[in-house]
Amino acid sequence: MGNVILGLLLLGPQTLYSLNKQFEQGISLIYRASYGSLQSALKSLLAKGHVTFVEGIEGGRNKKTYSITDAGTAAFFEWMGAPAASGDLEVLALSKLFFLGLVDDRTERARVLDDLVSAIDRERASLEGFGEDLDAVDVPDEFARVFHYQRRTLDYGVMSHRAALDWFARLAVEERMSAG
Repeated sequence: MGNVILGLLLLGPQTLYSLNKQFEQGISLIYRASYGSLQSALKSLLAKGHVTFVEGIEGGRNKKTYSITDAGTAAFFEWMGAPAASGDLEVLALSKLFFLGLVDDRTERARVLDDLVSAIDRERASLEGFGEDLDAVDVPDEFARVFHYQRRTLDYGVMSHRAALDWFARLAVEERMSAG
């Protein structure tokens, strides 16, 4: 969540309230966050020196407006350029895509997309291999119906990864062509 907050702060200073609204209105399609988790993430970013804030009073209430620091900017772009790690790949891929326009260099944008394509392809291959292993299992009759739908759940995951792979690969090609 910290990197998503840093990306939002690169777009301009924000209060906790406005960050929460950003998550509710746009980012929630990718990433859900509670008000408390945003507060916790901001505290962590403050401790790392990635953000700073100024206090003010608006409408009789104290208000902190957060801004990204140079260290936070460096950390954000390091995250954008880092190889996709295992974990929640869909959230990672969509989070990086959401902020890809902040990367000035077209070649670097294409490299980020290529890395995401590779990560999605690895995960797709892993799911397909798992499916092959499952297909070799002799399922007792009393579990056949349950297994059938569990296997279909895996099929959905494979199909979803294939669609994401195709979509991100086409976007990477578009990026390279626009760089020409």
